[in-house]
Amino acid sequence: MKTGVPSVLAGLCLAIGAWVGAAAADEIGDAENGERIFRKCASCHQVGQGATHRVGPHLNGIFGRRAGTVDGYGKYSDGLLRAGNDGLIWSLEKLHAYLENPKYLVTGTRMNFAGLSDAQDRADVLAYLRQFSDNPANIPEAQPTAIAPEVELPPGILALVGDPEYGEYLASECTTCHQRDGSDQGIPSITGWPQEDFVIALHAYKRKIRPHPVMQAYAGRLTDDEIAALAAYFAGL
Repeated sequence: MKTGVPSVLAGLCLAIGAWVGAAAADEIGDAENGERIFRKCASCHQVGQGATHRVGPHLNGIFGRRAGTVDGYGKYSDGLLRAGNDGLIWSLEKLHAYLENPKYLVTGTRMNFAGLSDAQDRADVLAYLRQFSDNPANIPEAQPTAIAPEVELPPGILALVGDPEYGEYLASECTTCHQRDGSDQGIPSITGWPQEDFVIALHAYKRKIRPHPVMQAYAGRLTDDEIAALAAYFAGL
């Protein structure tokens, strides 16, 4: 079949557009290194085709979006919602500032992340995230590179159905630091965490993959059923 000129031109435009988009991402920073740095974020945020909301919202389409407006995510802090209502748009410059110090840019944000002090690290992460935004570069969402979970758990552990009443009984030690109402003044909130994320996090502490001696000691005393019960309790708050 003879190919018409319009279809050839359309294909050429798409190819050029994809190349320009990739080049624009490279100009921000090193996307490949940004992918490695993003693993610090991956326990709370997903990105790429098939990404879903976890502890935090997915980050597809973050560039050019008004803060606090991802469909289907209902756990935004009042501070982030207020910033969005006041007109905060996630431009490259604002994302740089947020990654440097989230609580400085958005007072009251629930994102318990100290920030990336190195400007090049921030640029690299944003180059990686730019690949999953169609605004302003018209880059289609791509398949995410697989990021292994912090700890590989047998399916049976992840399938355990925790007893939230038992979890409430066990939670008294947790709530000496973590608040039941979800406030996070200096201590990360664990209220409303997806159960699988909660289970993986505690097993990561238990195996000393996550470096926090108090959490390592506490998680080390818990059985698989007790971890499942705590996960069920805090997920339901």
